Amino acid sequence: MYAIGLMSGTSLDGVDACLIDIESINGKINYQLIEFITKPFSETLLKEIETCIALEKSHVQAICSLNFKLGHEFSEACKLVCLEANVSLSEIEFIASHGQTIWHQPTESGSYVKSTLQIGESAVIAYETNCQVISNFRVMDMAAGGQGAPLVAYTDYLLYKNDHKNIVLQNIGGIGNMTYLPKGCSIDDVISFDTGPGNMMIDYIMQKYFNKPYDKDGLTARSGHVVEPLLNELMSHPFINEKPPKTTGREMFGKEFVEQILTKYHEVDKLDLITTFTTFVSLSIVNNYKQYLNDIDEVIISGGGSYNTYLVDLIKQQLSCEVKTLEEIGENASAKEAIAFALLGYQTLHHQNNNVKNSTGASRDVILGNITPKPWR
Repeated sequence: MYAIGLMSGTSLDGVDACLIDIESINGKINYQLIEFITKPFSETLLKEIETCIALEKSHVQAICSLNFKLGHEFSEACKLVCLEANVSLSEIEFIASHGQTIWHQPTESGSYVKSTLQIGESAVIAYETNCQVISNFRVMDMAAGGQGAPLVAYTDYLLYKNDHKNIVLQNIGGIGNMTYLPKGCSIDDVISFDTGPGNMMIDYIMQKYFNKPYDKDGLTARSGHVVEPLLNELMSHPFINEKPPKTTGREMFGKEFVEQILTKYHEVDKLDLITTFTTFVSLSIVNNYKQYLNDIDEVIISGGGSYNTYLVDLIKQQLSCEVKTLEEIGENASAKEAIAFALLGYQTLHHQNNNVKNSTGASRDVILGNITPKPWR
């Protein structure tokens, strides 16, 4: 069956949409990627998202409006990926949408309970495409006592488990998250958690000081030097050494945090800032491996950070195992998370548990996601 997966992450670079063909043979799920596109956000819409995720600027009317605007944006991404694939929307069995995270609070804080909010109204997507939509994946895991993330561990297990290798799947998007698959593992052996920031801080500094959306190929970072006091302060962040299960986001490593650091280190050369922050991302990833994982035979890197060759080289230098990008094994590194949510949606429709409780901290296995039915026949 044809399905569409939608992902809009912490990097805020737009909507990723994949069209895949899924089938289940003898209980094993297989898929073929038919088409993948990224629909960038307009400057106006991006500013609205940035307003809604900022505590000092956000308000309920803005979030309410953006919820519907993003529903239309996600619908357009669905239409565009079908157009590129020359597939009619009427052939799509379902759409699985992660939504745009506005706030993610994985632990209690004062009177605020554990909670998460992803918007991008599923009713709008369903109406505009006349397809059933699975959305709101994170909340059921949280209802079961989990942190609502990371969720791609389930699909990593389905697709990449190996009887002969201990494998780490490392995604580097706005945030870094990993899945560890011990050789011959069962679902209960899987370890998955957020390693810390990914591209988020690097992208912010590139935009602020270099007027570029990101550090293409890591060329800017290669040109600078590491500022040790700054690196040591970044590595002292409590999240880096926090024990799993753990998740994080823009709330912890976003603009406010970066601006505090930049103010303190305002005399540091701008090139050196990029080099130091990039080194910090690599160290935060490897530090988590060394603290919380056992033997590693292979690391496979995906997400936008996999195209930053300087960042990948830094990770390789610190590990004695084989390190590859998803592209190097013949897959699309940018499409991985959109594909993951399409596969999660497939399991939801078939009433299959699809969280990994050992990774999220949930009390039990649950079925993730809300189903919005096809609005008319």
